[in-house]
Amino acid sequence: MKLTGLVLVLAAGLVLAGLVLAGCGANGRQPDAKAEAPPTAQVEHEADASLVKVDHPEQFPVAAATAHISSTELNVTGTVAADVSRTVPVISLASGRVVEVRARLGDDVAKGQLLMRVQSSDISSAFADYRKANTDEVLVRAQLDRARLLFGKGAIAAKELEVAQDTADKARVDVENATEKLKVLGADMNHPSSVIDIVAPVAGVITEQNVTASGGVKTLDNSPNLFTIADLSNIWVICDVYENDLHNVRIGEMADIHLNAYPDRVLQARVTNIGPIMDPNIRTAKVRLEIHNPGNMRLGMFVTATFHGQDRRTTAAVPASAVLHLHDRDWVYAPAGEKTFQRVGVTAGKMLPGKLQEVLSGLKPGDRVVSNALVLQNTAEQ
Repeated sequence: MKLTGLVLVLAAGLVLAGLVLAGCGANGRQPDAKAEAPPTAQVEHEADASLVKVDHPEQFPVAAATAHISSTELNVTGTVAADVSRTVPVISLASGRVVEVRARLGDDVAKGQLLMRVQSSDISSAFADYRKANTDEVLVRAQLDRARLLFGKGAIAAKELEVAQDTADKARVDVENATEKLKVLGADMNHPSSVIDIVAPVAGVITEQNVTASGGVKTLDNSPNLFTIADLSNIWVICDVYENDLHNVRIGEMADIHLNAYPDRVLQARVTNIGPIMDPNIRTAKVRLEIHNPGNMRLGMFVTATFHGQDRRTTAAVPASAVLHLHDRDWVYAPAGEKTFQRVGVTAGKMLPGKLQEVLSGLKPGDRVVSNALVLQNTAEQ
């Protein structure tokens, strides 16, 4: 019994010594970083977000995409401009001071309508020359008549009669020149005055005005037009077409014009010119279209022109309600198994008759899609 107790005491001492040594050793070493790190996170992958599972798929009828044959289209931007051949400047050949302005920028004017009045020293000088030429002509006519009488009685030689005739002819030419000058300056021969009326040479809209009341009117040298009148019944649409797209544009063909101000209206314009010079910076050519103005097209308006190419292509057409516009993209829902639908990204095109919409990519004719994608989307979000 004494021996067993001694053994137990020795064993307890050895265990205590081992614990002390282990503690000392632990205080002398660095801790193990791997042993103290948190456990590795386990990622649980969620189901495909594009899949929607429903309990009653019969509530979401499906429709098959049909084939739609169309020509290639090119959409470009353009601006409305005046027809140069229908734009007329208003000028005054007589310099002076404006005493009255009867029209303003943007007004509709008729041909012959009074636009402004100008007081001009050129007109005064021209009328003075005209009156002087008339007076001289009266005098030389009287001298010619006297010479003829004297020549008939043999009192003068034929040479003197010829001189009188030549003087009379020159006086007549002076009168004609003075009259023509007054007409060119725009003066009224029946109402001599230093003030002349500037009238509209054509009917149209005043698109430019460079004169005000009491302003000065210079001669044609380095002088802007007083007014510019444009006939806007037929106008131009100028578009920029990139070099790679020029094969879709042909002279004489029709293009659809969509006005940004009136998006619901579609007009028809004819291609009349394709610019022979490319812009070296953006590699585009100016394409000119001519169109009849229905009355709501204004100069400077932005438009979108659609050119129809010669190439034919087959695309899919689905009910317009089958296309869902979400997150700046177009989607459709297609059956993907029992009670399951998958959201498929597509590129939607233009609207078609019969409440259909063209799908340019992402679907092919015969593919089945949910007829009303919005209803299914709302159901999936609940």
